[in-house]
Amino acid sequence: MMEPTRLEQSTWLRFVFRAAHILEGPGRCLLRLNAPHLLAAARRRTHLHDFGDPALQEPLRRLVQSMEGEARLNFIGRVAAREELTHMLMNRLTMERDRQQHPDIAAEQIRRPLFITGLPRTGSTFLHGLLAQDPANCAPLHWEIRDPSPPPERATHETDPRIERAARQIRWFFRLAPEFRKIHSVGSRLPEECTVILSHTFLSSQFSSTWFVPSYQAWLEQQDLRPAYQYHRQFLQHLQWHCPRQRWVLKAPLHLPGLCALFATYPDANVIMLHRDPLEVLASVASLHVTLRRTFSDAVDPLTVGLEVTRMLAEDIRRGSEARDAGCAPAEQFVDVWYEQLLHKPLDVVQRIYRQFDLPLTAEAEAQMRQYLGRNPKDQYGPHVYSLAQFGLDYEVERARYRAYSQRWGAPAEI
Repeated sequence: MMEPTRLEQSTWLRFVFRAAHILEGPGRCLLRLNAPHLLAAARRRTHLHDFGDPALQEPLRRLVQSMEGEARLNFIGRVAAREELTHMLMNRLTMERDRQQHPDIAAEQIRRPLFITGLPRTGSTFLHGLLAQDPANCAPLHWEIRDPSPPPERATHETDPRIERAARQIRWFFRLAPEFRKIHSVGSRLPEECTVILSHTFLSSQFSSTWFVPSYQAWLEQQDLRPAYQYHRQFLQHLQWHCPRQRWVLKAPLHLPGLCALFATYPDANVIMLHRDPLEVLASVASLHVTLRRTFSDAVDPLTVGLEVTRMLAEDIRRGSEARDAGCAPAEQFVDVWYEQLLHKPLDVVQRIYRQFDLPLTAEAEAQMRQYLGRNPKDQYGPHVYSLAQFGLDYEVERARYRAYSQRWGAPAEI
């Protein structure tokens, strides 16, 4: 069957959204979200019952309660949310079954993982992909994280049917949110960030990017994140059981407020901390949130999003700075990289990272990185345009809010 044209896709989607509006109607809600129902649906669809750590039920309950009471999801949003949450629960069930059937998965060693974190919108996706070109490094791929069970096999790693299944899901998402590809690169075979892994614990700020869930986010910021990182470790063990990995390269901005839990779980980890002017970051992050939320809700206020994003970003910076200052890990396990350095001299940045962490940079790895740079120009899907004013943020107010960060981590004089 031929793919529908772009015009046909647009017409079809308009029809779907119009029908959804009619079905919902004023004061009507056809698909209510309920944590026990989601748990039951996942069990029914997998014929399994053990989710592992029962502590997952409280964060799931908090999240769903916030979604039902605050997110103002449209019909498409409710369908997507129900499917996404159920899918993560199904992954937990099947991965727990795998661990019970194969206890040696739990014996897998994760040695000296390399984490990229810091402010969002600082080139972390680009750096993640660049470092993944080294054959000694391995980044988790989107398809692996999307459907981790059964554990990937080395013999079929390039032909696994889950690759195309993930690609189809991504194509559907881009039809719903075509602007997203200008903001963030996603592909079934591309490296994926740890937000997707951590979301399986329902202890993740990813949900605040996709939905308006302020009460859940406020609760999340008070939680001990060590259970989330312990599950993160189990996830990596699962992925490498039949596909040995020499060194994991991982990334997510949400590791910034989770540094204490990260090092409690991975004491030998090394962390690349990315920095950029927060005022340049703010509008970009707010634009990302608005793009995602408008896919699933018809009541997204950019001014509310702007205030929410700047509060969350300032809180992440505070928690990350306090963790470093308190000695969550020795100073030699960190390297600081500025966005401008990464943008203009990416291979110099890579060489500095490898020197800092005493890692060998082979000629083969460097050659593959140079090829990667040639294949991945900036803004290949069009420029991502945004401004503080779009989100009701005042330049002087925000400059004052982030003055301490800028004074500490302002870009060096020489780039």
